[in-house]
Amino acid sequence: MKILTCPVNGPRNISEFIYGGEYHPQPDPKQSSDREWAEYVFFHANTRGRVIEWWCHSATSVWFLAERDTGTDQVVRTFVAGNWPKDLDQSEELT
Repeated sequence: MKILTCPVNGPRNISEFIYGGEYHPQPDPKQSSDREWAEYVFFHANTRGRVIEWWCHSATSVWFLAERDTGTDQVVRTFVAGNWPKDLDQSEELT
């Protein structure tokens, strides 16, 4: 059984979660071009290594972020979006 730790509800079976996609800094909707907005919505880096991803605990509808190594499929840590870890720059992609 694979366990994912929700930062609000604690460790839970992975079946209780919904994957929400890679985290990408959102461009300013008023100043971004159509291409920039399309890249934000549709294009994903899908790189090997550590990435930040959106996850939702479906039983409580809590959305949070997880740092996961895509090579090993190991979740390094999880955190609420408003409590971004100080050692991560939320404006940059991880690779």
